[in-house]
Amino acid sequence: MKTHLQIIAIFLLTLSTSVAADKPNVVIIYGDDVGYADVGAYGSRLIPTPNIDKLASEGLMFTDGHCSAATCTPSRFSMLTGIHGFRHGVRVLAPNAPSKITPEMFTLPQLFKTAGYHTAVIGKWHLGIGDGKTPVDWNGDVKPGPLEVGFDYSFLLPSTNDRVPCVYVENHRVVNLDPKDPLYVGKKPDEVVCTEYPDGKENPEAMTYYRSSHGHNNSVINGIGRIGKQFGGKSALWNDETMADVFVEKTKAYLSSRKANEPFFLYFSSQDIHVPRAPHPRFKGKSKLSYRGDAMVQLDWATGEILKALDSQGLSENTIVIFSSDNGPVYDDGYEDGTTVRTSTKEVDRGHDASGPYRGGKYQIYEGGTRVPFIVKWPGHIQPGKSDAIVNQIDFTASFANLLGVTLEDDQAIDSRNILPALLGKSDKGHTYMVEEAGRKLALRQGSWKYVQGARKQSGKQNQSGELYNLDSDIGEQQDEAKENPALVKEMQALLDSLVETTSGVRNHNGDSPDEGNQ
Repeated sequence: MKTHLQIIAIFLLTLSTSVAADKPNVVIIYGDDVGYADVGAYGSRLIPTPNIDKLASEGLMFTDGHCSAATCTPSRFSMLTGIHGFRHGVRVLAPNAPSKITPEMFTLPQLFKTAGYHTAVIGKWHLGIGDGKTPVDWNGDVKPGPLEVGFDYSFLLPSTNDRVPCVYVENHRVVNLDPKDPLYVGKKPDEVVCTEYPDGKENPEAMTYYRSSHGHNNSVINGIGRIGKQFGGKSALWNDETMADVFVEKTKAYLSSRKANEPFFLYFSSQDIHVPRAPHPRFKGKSKLSYRGDAMVQLDWATGEILKALDSQGLSENTIVIFSSDNGPVYDDGYEDGTTVRTSTKEVDRGHDASGPYRGGKYQIYEGGTRVPFIVKWPGHIQPGKSDAIVNQIDFTASFANLLGVTLEDDQAIDSRNILPALLGKSDKGHTYMVEEAGRKLALRQGSWKYVQGARKQSGKQNQSGELYNLDSDIGEQQDEAKENPALVKEMQALLDSLVETTSGVRNHNGDSPDEGNQ
């Protein structure tokens, strides 16, 4: 009997190990405003990033990898839903904005849960919280939020680090909140007595960390002006300089709690290198730049700590690790932190051009706005190297659905396409066409051609022909070839219009699709 039980135990252990191997853990390490050339492997010479560089050398490094939008909220929305942000009017959100991802939407974490995964998000959210019908109760259950859209665990910077509220939210509760000093965002009831913070417009001297250059001058917290007004919650305030440490420690705790036979999806969403850049003092001076460069060194450290934690827990061999960013770089973005130096042609960070050879950055429709570091590692499954395939974060949902054998319904992740062969390095062909977004402007990549949609009249009709660039011969998008190629402009405009106007999205579009035969 004992022998039979041992045989059964060994069989079950082997079976669980086999199941786990078929379902790799997935960790997305997401930088904030990290440009293409902010990483050493992508060309940085003034910012040391040895941990990300090591990840690039051990994984597949994409040279034409993209987020879907040149600003953070629509980019994050698209990655987590597989739907372009413009379809839902998603823009950069105010501090008290309701959730743009609603419970009825199918999401990337829900996909993983369908496949038997545990799911977690740690770090910046900035996708809104609440239903928009009633004010968020920051002193009670803070919801709906990540737990209502597919995550089993969340530890959040609820908006972004230049916006209030300047507190952490773990699952549904503000961390370390004192009920005697209740928290309010935007305004507070007249009868409530709680902590009041200096107003940066009226008291600019309160901004002692560094001054606001524009717009970041409402509530001053930790000597830094913020967007929006916060009242109360003093005991719950974060420390800007220890934020990366807190997120890393929460990540280590999460990884140590994982069971060997339970796959997990972790979305680690760093605040670095978004403004206000406030790296821990131990990182100051570690780059040859100022706050921005040192914050990038801090992000590299955080990446290394997560990779070491995966190693120490014996998880690395069966974990897909993805490193990328929510949009391209930005320099002076609301604070006088000494970053920006303007040359005759563009802004740079004291000689460091974070977008590399590409034009533009955050907020801009050109390649520097969405072409970002994009690295995928899966030991034993992805051959290390470089790929020129066009890949996009919006396609994670369809690609992982293909990997895990999950069938997507027609109304789920409508703009997400299966590019799994390219992500795994099995094919050098990614997208044949791809939509890019920056504010209210759209662009279409089709092979080496980049078409930037012209301005529109209020009627919705085209007001001008737009811009056309050949990235094979003009990587910096300096020579507009629209006038020389009117037929191609018309063709690309028609394709872009059809992609935007379809209600079924790109995945079911009748045009040329790189995933035909792969679903």
